[in-house]
Amino acid sequence: MADPSSYRPKPGDIPDSPGVYRFRDEHRRVIYVGKAKSLRQRLANYFQDLAGLHPRTRSMVTTAASVEWTVVSTEVEALQLEYSWIKEYAPRFNVKYRDDKSYPYLAVTMNEEFPRVQVMRGRKKKGVRYFGPYAHAWAIRDTVDLMLRVFPVRTCSAGVFKNAARTGRPCLLGYIGKCSAPCVGRISPEDHRELAEEFCDFMAGRTGTYLRRLERQMAEAAENMEYERAARLRDDIEALKKAMEKNAVVLADATDADLIAVAEDELEAAVQIFHVRGGRVRGQRGWVTDKVEEITTGALVEHALQQLYGEETGDAVPREVLVPALPDPVDPVQQWLTERRGSGVSLRIPQRGDKKALMETVQRNAQQALVLHKTKRASDLTTRSRALEEITGALDLDSAPLRIECYDISHLQGDDVVASMVVFEDGLARKSEYRRFQIKGFAGQDDVRSMHEVITRRFRRYLADKKRTGEWTEGTEPGAGDPGAGEAATGLAEPPGSTLTEDDGRPRRFAYPPQLVVVDGGAPQVAAAQRALDELGIDDIAVCGLAKRLEEVWLPGDDDPVVLPRTSEGLYLLQRIRDEAHRFAITYQRTKRAKRFRSSPLDDVPGLGDTRKQALLKHFGSLKKLRSATIDQICEVPGIGRKTAEAIAGALARAAPAAPAVNTATGEIMDDTEEPGQATGSPGAPVDMDTGAPGERRGQER
Repeated sequence: MADPSSYRPKPGDIPDSPGVYRFRDEHRRVIYVGKAKSLRQRLANYFQDLAGLHPRTRSMVTTAASVEWTVVSTEVEALQLEYSWIKEYAPRFNVKYRDDKSYPYLAVTMNEEFPRVQVMRGRKKKGVRYFGPYAHAWAIRDTVDLMLRVFPVRTCSAGVFKNAARTGRPCLLGYIGKCSAPCVGRISPEDHRELAEEFCDFMAGRTGTYLRRLERQMAEAAENMEYERAARLRDDIEALKKAMEKNAVVLADATDADLIAVAEDELEAAVQIFHVRGGRVRGQRGWVTDKVEEITTGALVEHALQQLYGEETGDAVPREVLVPALPDPVDPVQQWLTERRGSGVSLRIPQRGDKKALMETVQRNAQQALVLHKTKRASDLTTRSRALEEITGALDLDSAPLRIECYDISHLQGDDVVASMVVFEDGLARKSEYRRFQIKGFAGQDDVRSMHEVITRRFRRYLADKKRTGEWTEGTEPGAGDPGAGEAATGLAEPPGSTLTEDDGRPRRFAYPPQLVVVDGGAPQVAAAQRALDELGIDDIAVCGLAKRLEEVWLPGDDDPVVLPRTSEGLYLLQRIRDEAHRFAITYQRTKRAKRFRSSPLDDVPGLGDTRKQALLKHFGSLKKLRSATIDQICEVPGIGRKTAEAIAGALARAAPAAPAVNTATGEIMDDTEEPGQATGSPGAPVDMDTGAPGERRGQER
């Protein structure tokens, strides 16, 4: 590990101008490339106190052994040079998007005498028109098969073409009318090129002209009683319309744009791009990258733009690029894109309308791509085994934690405080074992006390089950001397519902102890969990915490966290478990909050189910009218007896009338008589800003 002060340049040696810098290691390999508007200010940021640097930046500067720079005249030149050096050196500490597949394109070889339509992958060639990329090659072939009825362009290889020209017989497509057969001279090179140009125009989105021309020709043929020709033209029109339907219209006609979305966590980022041409989605692609440097969303977007357009020119760069965050600064990137295209390019964040709605779709695809990438890594048996081994070593455990439980606390500004427990066995989620808790010991927001209460309740139940089944006696220390510590006690030897069951045959809810308890949080939450186990006399279950900010692993009693390597499979597994616990907790918290907002005094009436509640509200029209009804009037509702009617009247009398909901957009009081069957909310229940209906409170939710 090198000391950055050993190779730090003198401040006066670094120019105060735009440029690109390279950090090299002791073997002179380039490990990081960056650009700066002012080289002096940027490089000074790397040579400060190591404790103040981001962990990834600290790792880079201590790996490096020297730094050098190149001065350029503008920020655009710096952007271009940075892209070139990243491509040339592939520095280990730079963000590098790795394509998850080689995307196929529909290509028309306009650089040949007889242009050919084909599927192409890899580097683009000069003189070839490209359309796409497509997700699958078969999607291109389906589209081409439909369009060859109208645009019978050559699709055969050079060998087949030469053989047909030598024998004077075209291939099968030439006989069935899906190729104009230039190989045997049925069409001149000029007419075939014009046919290929029309094919390209149609694929580029200029579809209306050809459809109107074919419809006019069909009408003329029918008028001249050329019914067979009219039928062929009708089929051609249907084929083109079917090809167009494969790419639904998402934006206004003639809109050419690329939409880029980013989904990220602390360690990785996924990028998805939708290519819209002529208002239709013509292609989709995506990348995943390791975040090996401290980087913002805007910087991720900038690297994606470099990857996407670094070798493109002309129409391959669209007039409009929509992104979730703008690079900082944005002007050099926009100017660079304009130079690549040869005309103006708009780089912006969509704010409203169809473009924002489509961006949300792209964002969902990016999020799914990131989840799928992590799931693929986690589903592999070898990967899971390695992850458990790494956790065992990092936490200094006696054996691999085959059963891991993770706990998370969720609330909305101290209201509806709940907790979740998720279970992973052998690195896979065991959803049937998930549990959820309501915090009952106190009111308000205190994550540490909440964690202590949840751990105490969970393992008190575990000890009670052991005592009831005779697995330990009064004189045995809880947690010590468990029979079958490596077998049944792990929860892996016997599945739920076999022998570990309640008296009525249901599986016992907390019968299986974990080898490792993971809490979502840092040192305070870990200490609370360990204190709960100590109070119960359990000393054979390990505890750790995973803090979100820097993905650090905290152990009880340690002043410093355990930092697992960025590429560690063990860290990926802990991340997945923590994220699943957070998802499960926040889902329960939202459900509980929504149920409270929809609560009604009728919920307290014994034996009154949803069907009879609906019958009451339908009969009286609103809860306000039901509250003013007499017992005899309530008895008139089918299915409501006098005893139930008295209980309903008593419950409504005890319940204070709820405060009226207010539409905050208009100031209108939403009286419950205006909406039959509206359930009353809690006093001061929040209202949806757009509809005026009871909604969620605005505030921080965790």
